[in-house]
Amino acid sequence: MLIDNTGVFAFPEGPSMSSKIKSQPFNKPSYQTRKGFWREAIALQGSVTVKIMPSILYCGLLAIAVCGGAWLIRRVFDFSFNLDISLFGIAGGVLGILLVIRLNAGYDRWWEARTLWGGIVNQSRNLVVSAMAYGPNDPEWRDNLVRWTAVFPHAAHHSLRNEPPSAELDNLIGIENAKQLTTADHMPSFVALRIGELLREATERFDMDRFFYQQIDRERGLLLSHIGACERILTTPLPRIYSITIRRFILLFLVMLPLALFDHVDEGWLVPVITMFVAYPLLTLDQIGVELENPFLSSNLSHLPLNDLSAKIERNLFAVLRIKRAEAP
Repeated sequence: MLIDNTGVFAFPEGPSMSSKIKSQPFNKPSYQTRKGFWREAIALQGSVTVKIMPSILYCGLLAIAVCGGAWLIRRVFDFSFNLDISLFGIAGGVLGILLVIRLNAGYDRWWEARTLWGGIVNQSRNLVVSAMAYGPNDPEWRDNLVRWTAVFPHAAHHSLRNEPPSAELDNLIGIENAKQLTTADHMPSFVALRIGELLREATERFDMDRFFYQQIDRERGLLLSHIGACERILTTPLPRIYSITIRRFILLFLVMLPLALFDHVDEGWLVPVITMFVAYPLLTLDQIGVELENPFLSSNLSHLPLNDLSAKIERNLFAVLRIKRAEAP
């Protein structure tokens, strides 16, 4: 990195992170990369089965305990429950509807987050393309604008995941600026401020047309609007009372089911097995709703590929810069 007496930094040409981040999902549409039916049907990677398996086993143990208690009550008090098994079909249908409603609520959050990041992709491209087309021809200014714009998605996804920015950002904006970014209270705002300062410099120092300035600055403002909407999703989870109520219904259903099966299944050992089979789809839908609720958390299944999106934006922006460099006399 080189720093001149004006404090402006210069860096080696080309992006720093995109070359190290593989983003295969963007090479082909996802529907072209789907595996066959049997491979996905029995796949464990990307499935919630591993996460809910302990709960399913607990349901089996619970069914054994319930059946043992029912057998003991029958022996001691000569009392039989004789629950109507058809009622559980109705209750299961109602419970399934509640779970689907929660699943849809989670998917709406996931899709909204993906739409917002699509906006970040578009606004980043629009900002740089407009700046390259209508901004000053100064190579240093263009290079700095592209680098700070490329940093924005990285800062945004690190902020959403509450993690420090990668050390590789040093190659984009310099060590000192990267340190300031790390200590900033809100990293996306810090980056947006730097972009705004570069746009102001374009008007004051290079006499960029005010109309184009307003258009480019509008794209910068939309970047902050999108990240603000993402933060709304992040900081406003689904009401906890909704989750508690549905899970209580599931637990009550799975506790009562062995009592209903106890007098209708000749082989007693089948009751826990049937209970676990019934628990599997119920707990699966419940867990999928949990996974979709926070689309930014990297530990969740099917989280948004923010690393890949950020790297793709960076590559696209530097590709535009290379085009303008090639056109320069």
